[in-house]
Amino acid sequence: MTMKSPSTYSSAGVDTYTEDSAMPFIWKLFRSTLNYNNDLVENIPLEDHYAAVIKVSDDICVAIKTDGVGTKTFIAQLMDKYDTVGIDCIAMNVNDIICVGAKPTTFIDYLALHKADQSFIEQIMTGLKRGAEIAQVSIVGGETAIMPEMVNSVKDDMGFDLAGSALGIVNPSKVITGDKIKEGDVLIGISSSGIHSNGLTLARKVLNVKENVHKFYDELGRTLGEELLEPSSIYIEEIMQMIYEHIDLKVVAHVTSHGLNNLRRIGKNIGYHINYLPKPQPIYRMIRKEGNVSDSEMYKVFNMGIGMCVVVPPEETDKTIGIAEKSNKRAFVLGKAVRDQERKIVLEPKKIWI
Repeated sequence: MTMKSPSTYSSAGVDTYTEDSAMPFIWKLFRSTLNYNNDLVENIPLEDHYAAVIKVSDDICVAIKTDGVGTKTFIAQLMDKYDTVGIDCIAMNVNDIICVGAKPTTFIDYLALHKADQSFIEQIMTGLKRGAEIAQVSIVGGETAIMPEMVNSVKDDMGFDLAGSALGIVNPSKVITGDKIKEGDVLIGISSSGIHSNGLTLARKVLNVKENVHKFYDELGRTLGEELLEPSSIYIEEIMQMIYEHIDLKVVAHVTSHGLNNLRRIGKNIGYHINYLPKPQPIYRMIRKEGNVSDSEMYKVFNMGIGMCVVVPPEETDKTIGIAEKSNKRAFVLGKAVRDQERKIVLEPKKIWI
């Protein structure tokens, strides 16, 4: 029996290494622009963080984020179901905004289309409205562009791309930068609803989604397409409640592409020893098996059942978990922060580090 060659994000067509390697150049190129409008605003330097932060007064900072739903659009096309990806678009943006401690307030969308279709557009907007209701943000505008030559499709004439931008507000003294994290602080993971909107290029390839999208799987309890279209979790309620109850949040980390490596976006000279990992949803076991994907690659690409992480002092562990669970999310003590110049994330149950 011939063993399948291991599948990776890169072999599926997503080269995150080259993307990350370009970041130092991009920051060097843009850094001089931070001097513009200094008489009006102050740019807070958070280069690797989830959202940009601008100080507009002694009492107010504005957090800004732009993101999209990625190739989850292909799943929507194959399923001919477009009324949930708007939730994902809201989630991808507001979940990043809360990582700096800001309360998301405002959202605008950008919808690029292969062809205009009223019913299709209405479905997209229905999802955006539902996402805004969950996140309690105002959709104040947006943009629609019809570009048949540019927006291709896995289904005739139904190609589209959906992205958006969110704003949030935070007091300058409350911005979460990661600078206060200490060795021994506790890492808590909060459950995801599934694959969310990341890693779908790899998932689609190894699961042969074009052929299997409507196939029912007993281990999933539904079709593959229904599983992959499950909307991303929105974490505003629990994170804002933690802030309201004065939990000392050292780090808030949205687990998107790069998996648990997202923890390395915040804090200096800090790594993590993870001694507990919750059992991932069945979709991840399917991806690992069908693609012969290594544990290391799985935890570098997917959220693996953990959609948001927070780091808190040990004495606030139980209170933090209680708040998360009141929002109908499961929460787990994953491990602890350790002092480490290499910033390794050691997954002790898997005997690997990423």
